[in-house]
Amino acid sequence: MSAPLFKLFRDNIAVQNAADISTSYTEITKRLNLDFWNIESDIAHCRQVGSYGRNTAVHGISDLDMVFELPWSTYEKYKAYTNNGPSQLLQAVRNSLLTRYPNTTIKGDGQVVCIEFGKFRVEVLPAFWDKDADGYRFGDTHDGGTWKVCKPIQEINAVNQRNKETNRNLKHVCKMIRAWKNSNGVNISGMLIDTLVYNFFGQTNEYDTASYSSYDRLLVSLFSYIGNLEHQDFWLAPGSGQRVNNKGKFQSKAKKAAVKCQEALDADTEKKKIKIWRDVFGRSFPGEVLKLEKAAAVYESVNYRSTTEQFIEDQYPVDIQFDLEINSEVSTNGQHTGLLRALLKQWLPVGQGLRFFVESCDVPTPYTLLWKVRNVGAEAERRRMIRGDIFLDEGKSQRIEKTTFHGEHFVEAYVIKEGVCVARDLIDVPISENIQVS
Repeated sequence: MSAPLFKLFRDNIAVQNAADISTSYTEITKRLNLDFWNIESDIAHCRQVGSYGRNTAVHGISDLDMVFELPWSTYEKYKAYTNNGPSQLLQAVRNSLLTRYPNTTIKGDGQVVCIEFGKFRVEVLPAFWDKDADGYRFGDTHDGGTWKVCKPIQEINAVNQRNKETNRNLKHVCKMIRAWKNSNGVNISGMLIDTLVYNFFGQTNEYDTASYSSYDRLLVSLFSYIGNLEHQDFWLAPGSGQRVNNKGKFQSKAKKAAVKCQEALDADTEKKKIKIWRDVFGRSFPGEVLKLEKAAAVYESVNYRSTTEQFIEDQYPVDIQFDLEINSEVSTNGQHTGLLRALLKQWLPVGQGLRFFVESCDVPTPYTLLWKVRNVGAEAERRRMIRGDIFLDEGKSQRIEKTTFHGEHFVEAYVIKEGVCVARDLIDVPISENIQVS
C-alpha cells in the first residue's frame, strides 16, 4: 500500500496556484517589455528560475524568482554610472512595475525587485545576457554597487538531465524534502535541497529506476546521506558550479528523519507506518482512510479533534528560512528543577510548572510569535481538552503551562515575517499518569 500513499503525497504537495503565479509572471513581463524593449509581449525576455523554474517547488511557495533580460545597451548605461549603477537600475525597474501595480508594495532589495502579491512574492532579477560569461550579468547594490554573473540555465539543465536519468525521482524527492523542511522547521534553502539530492543520486545508481513502492527505502538512504554530511559553509550548484550558501545546521534533524523513516519501514501495520510518515512529512502525507464500519464508532472523537485543532499551514504560507529553538523551564512547587530538552524525553510528573520560552531565534525583527499547545491521548479526548488552537504571544516570548494529566503532549512555536511562517520549532511534553508531585 506504500506506493499509492507516496504517489498521493506527491500530488498533495504539488503547487496548486500555478494559474495565479503564471498571471503574475506574464503581467510583469508585459510591463517590462513595453518599457525596456518597446514591444508588446508577455513571454519574451522572461525566464522562470529558482525552485519554480526547476520544477521542485511545493504548494505554499512564497518566494518566486524570475530573470528579466534587458538590452545590453542598458547594462552599458548603468555600468557607466559613478553612483551605484545597480541601485539606479533597480529603481528604474521598480518605477516601471509601479505603473502596473500602483497600489502594491514593490521594493528593491540587493539584486532584485520584490513585488508582494499577498500569498507570494515575485523577485525580479534584472539581468543582461553575457555571451562571453555564458550567463546573466546582474547588479548587486551592496558595497557601492558591483556586477556579477549567475547561470540558472545551466542549473536547470543539470537538474532536468539527472531527473530524466533517475526516472523522475530526483524532482519527486526534492519536493518531499521540502515538505519535511517546512513541517519540521529545518533551515535549509530550496537550492541547497536540490543540490544535495542531485549529489545523492550522483553517488549511487541504486534508486535510478525506483518506483513509489521503493520510496520507503530510498528516503532512509537519502536522509542518512544528508544527515552524515560534514558541515560546510557552501556547496557547489549543479551545472553552474556556483556557491550555494548554507545558513543552518540541518544534519541533526536529517539524522532523526532517517531513524523515523527506518521505523516506518520496519513497522508491522499500515496504520503505524502512516503515523510515522506523517511525523516526518506533516499533514501533507496521506492519513489513514477510515473504514465505513468503524466510522460511526470514531466519528465523535475524530470530529472533535478536527474542529478544535488549528494548523499553521491553513493560516499562513510556510517557507522555513531561519532557525528557531524553544525550551521550557520545569519547576516543582515553584522551584526550578531543570530544562525540558535536557531531560531527554523523561516522563514528567503531574503538577509541575512549565515556562516555555524562545531559546534562540535568528529571524530579523520585527516579527510575530505564535504558540500552539496540543494535548494528545485518550485522556485528553475524554476530558475534551486536546486544545490545539494557535494564539498570539503576549509580548514576553514565553508561555506558562502546567503538567495536568497523562499523555504525549507538545508545544509548538511559529515565527511570522511579512505574512509567511519563516521559522518553527516543536518540543515534546511527555506526562506520566503514575507520577505525582509530592
